[in-house]
Amino acid sequence: MRIKCHLSVLVTGGAGFIGSRLVMKLLSEGTDVDIIDDLSSGDPNFISYIIKQHSNVRFYKLNLLDNIELKDYDIVYHLAANPEVRIGVSEPKIHVEQNIIATFKLLEEIRKHDIERVVFTSSSTVYGDALIIPTPEDYAPLEPISIYGASKLACEAIISSYAHTYGLKALILRLANIIGENSNHGVIIDFMKRLKNNPKRLEVLGDGTQNKSYLYVEDCIDAMQYAIKSNKTVDFFNIGSEDSILVSDIAKIVIEELRLNNTEIVFTGGYQGRGWKGDVKNMRLDVSKIKALGWKPNYNSLEAVKYTVRRLAKSFK
Repeated sequence: MRIKCHLSVLVTGGAGFIGSRLVMKLLSEGTDVDIIDDLSSGDPNFISYIIKQHSNVRFYKLNLLDNIELKDYDIVYHLAANPEVRIGVSEPKIHVEQNIIATFKLLEEIRKHDIERVVFTSSSTVYGDALIIPTPEDYAPLEPISIYGASKLACEAIISSYAHTYGLKALILRLANIIGENSNHGVIIDFMKRLKNNPKRLEVLGDGTQNKSYLYVEDCIDAMQYAIKSNKTVDFFNIGSEDSILVSDIAKIVIEELRLNNTEIVFTGGYQGRGWKGDVKNMRLDVSKIKALGWKPNYNSLEAVKYTVRRLAKSFK
């Protein structure tokens, strides 16, 4: 049995939008944190000031597809992945390599070093076009409609198999759309970039009726810390808000918060009214399981979107 004064954890993707917030939370609790990130999606600015302020954090610029060597950690938080869902349409190999193969290589290191626990950030996209909304963790069959969703489901499966085969404990977190002021991809960022180029016209992929859940990043980090209480061999938790918002309403909020006038919103129509092939049109997760542990979101989808846009708007020019 390990007896330590401080937990020692690894966060893959720790320089990313969600990962950097998790690192901050862990450090505030006195945890020793190592970060692995190749900075393909992460931003060194997210962690540079953290590293300056804390002596118990170390950063390693590494790619999980390379030959890495782990040490004796209590927990590995595996957040590293290619987050761009749409890229799977044109380049499916990216999600296979950066999500599935990278996860396998990490698990091999976890197995070799007898690390006891892994926490994996999966995605609501594993549910595909769910027929039950809000969608519970035990929904079946899981039929992802994007390569990204398929890669996340494949990662869930291999993590589960390693947990049962090699005796580690696995926590799998299925996240809704997580947003906040350091967001670097997603619909809000897309809209703001388009409006920066042309404030008079906003093109919205799909028909505008895509209806999804959005959760503020701090609520997500809090939920992760509640879920860690689980002691099962493999456990699954949905993490999201309790409502959803139309993409057309997000477009209006972005225009309003940027104080733009006479901006035309143009819908592309798209494939079955979706933004692209593989875009889940309706998503809201059943979060009753994580709420039963005492967690609840501070912001609903509308509030999270408005707050995020207001923070991002400060840098909009």
